[in-house]
Amino acid sequence: MTRRELIERVCAELPEGGPGPQKVAEVIDRVFAAIAGALGDEGKYTHPGFGTFTVKTRNARPGRNPRTGEPIDIAESTTVAFKPAAELKDRIQR
Repeated sequence: MTRRELIERVCAELPEGGPGPQKVAEVIDRVFAAIAGALGDEGKYTHPGFGTFTVKTRNARPGRNPRTGEPIDIAESTTVAFKPAAELKDRIQR
């Protein structure tokens, strides 16, 4: 699903005469900005029934260049992990 498709789906779920696509897009953008802010500040965001996003640190480790086979050092990095809630797992396991 793309951002545009999400906006269209949310608009379709709202009652007739509700906010238009521009307002819905603004709200969606603000929601994702708030989630990103929570991850940056607290390292975690939980949405009941959907799941939990957490900030994870991957340790530095040795690796191998797939093209040449030469050993390389992979630096420590930070990423976001997602653990789905049971309700979400049940919904996608149709």
